[in-house]
Amino acid sequence: MVVMKIKSARFPLSNPALAVRPARDLLLEWFIGLLAVGVLLMSCGAAGTAPERRVLVYTRNEIGKGLYVHDNIPASVAAIKKLGEQNHFVVDVSDDPAVFTDANLRRYGVLVFDNTNNEIFDNEDQKAALQRYIHAGGGFVGLHSASGSMRQWPWFWALLGGKFNRHAKLQTFTVKVKDAHDAATAHLPPAFEWSDEFYYLDHMPEGLHVLLAGDTTKLDDPGKDKYPGKSSGDEFPLAWRHQFEGGRSFYIALGHKPEHYSDPRLTRLILGGILWAMGTEAQRPKNQPSN
Repeated sequence: MVVMKIKSARFPLSNPALAVRPARDLLLEWFIGLLAVGVLLMSCGAAGTAPERRVLVYTRNEIGKGLYVHDNIPASVAAIKKLGEQNHFVVDVSDDPAVFTDANLRRYGVLVFDNTNNEIFDNEDQKAALQRYIHAGGGFVGLHSASGSMRQWPWFWALLGGKFNRHAKLQTFTVKVKDAHDAATAHLPPAFEWSDEFYYLDHMPEGLHVLLAGDTTKLDDPGKDKYPGKSSGDEFPLAWRHQFEGGRSFYIALGHKPEHYSDPRLTRLILGGILWAMGTEAQRPKNQPSN
């Protein structure tokens, strides 16, 4: 709260002209001061967006011969920006690993690794900044090929909930909802058909809260007997969340095609993940239009 002190005007009463002008000047000064306070308060509100309502979308991919970069990134970024507009959180986007500093990361309630792949950091300081962010209670959301990021860093696998092993060819398969009461999946039917790559991860820690699983019984995948084999039965997890070292992590394996990011089944799942990672899971996602 800003308090302005206005001093009493002093002027010689023997001169009526001087008696009028200072009073008018004081009124003008008061009005200008009030206007300045309003501008100051508005600027503070705009610049002071609470960290828990600001999201950083990170899209870094290692570029090189034989390394794959998804063409879905523009569509996924646009979808997340739209979710931010509709649900009142700010979305910043970067593919520059230099954004991983303590000072910058503390501005964000959630980091979304949007189809990142392979090596996505330049140095150990950036990796350490991510670790400190999570340890301080930060939120993490990984989309699709994010599980193929940092393939030599076990800590990152543990954060995400696994490491990319391989995927079956793009095809239609059945997705089953494993927790229909979660805000991220409440909009989904008990099972639905989905056309996508079927991702298999390994190094998956115990304690993941699985939200979606894919039915592998009818999957056209000659390699499934080798991995995952019988270890996961007739289903394999495709979306989950878990608490990790003080922070929150949410991962979705779906989302290979650009058009997936205009499908409300996926966009509302992403929104639910962002809200949960923010710590606002009690706020169920609003109905999202398909475009």
